[in-house]
Amino acid sequence: MSFSSFFSHYDYWVMLFLAMAGLYVVIARGNLIKKLVGLATLQTSVYLLYLVPGKLVGGTAPIVHTAFTLYSNPLPHVLILTAIVVGVATLALGLALAVRIREEYGTIEEDEILHIELGPAKNESPK
Repeated sequence: MSFSSFFSHYDYWVMLFLAMAGLYVVIARGNLIKKLVGLATLQTSVYLLYLVPGKLVGGTAPIVHTAFTLYSNPLPHVLILTAIVVGVATLALGLALAVRIREEYGTIEEDEILHIELGPAKNESPK
């Protein structure tokens, strides 16, 4: 892969970086709010995956006229608007659940919640 072809597809590299960063945060972090931020980052990368190929350079809105010959497909943009609304609703629900979990357990750390719920593990030494 040459240097110029690497940067000619920089938008895909940005999407890949955002996806991997979001996935890492979801898997590696125990804080529920951080997991929600990672999930939002992962969703943003999916938005980019759909939007990047949806726009044609020099393409116009699909209005039939003799002056225009190249049209952009509006369907990916419409689908992403719907996905953004669903993503915001999902994030709001996740934050509401995190508030309720904090009220119930006094923490939003996954390890502490499991410790409270399941009790100390059998292989742990008492302190």
